[in-house]
Amino acid sequence: MSISVSMTVNGKAVTAELEPRTLLVQFLREQLHLTGTHVGCDTGQCGACTVQIDGRAVKACNILAAQAQGAQIVTIEGVAAANGDLHPMQAAFRQHHGLQCGFCTPGMVMTALDIVKQNPNPSEAAIRAGLEGNLCRCTGYHNIVSAVKAGAAAMKA
Repeated sequence: MSISVSMTVNGKAVTAELEPRTLLVQFLREQLHLTGTHVGCDTGQCGACTVQIDGRAVKACNILAAQAQGAQIVTIEGVAAANGDLHPMQAAFRQHHGLQCGFCTPGMVMTALDIVKQNPNPSEAAIRAGLEGNLCRCTGYHNIVSAVKAGAAAMKA
């Protein structure tokens, strides 16, 4: 049995026939080939699969694609400008060495955008609290926090 699912992903309308149990992360990666959304833990603990659904950061491994019916989805591939220029948050991660292996980075950026949307001038404590659901196995988070702070400042400019 399959179901029809329609949503907007990175500004483009998409429709697909899927098994009802298809996770959003599977749909994005396997059907739409948007592989920047990573699968890290399959339990919603690591945050590598974080995308934005209707403007809120959500872990795509914890939601069925069918639950996103009619939603506006933004993945890391949809954050940069159409001409390829990095979003200020992406540029801040690059400039402040907020990544090492890069596996967690897409989810960190998507969560960081949500943090800044909720609080355009977040404190270090607010950034650290907001990133609690995203794990990085390579850094001590110091550079990630610095990148989010710099990204927030750049987004205001």
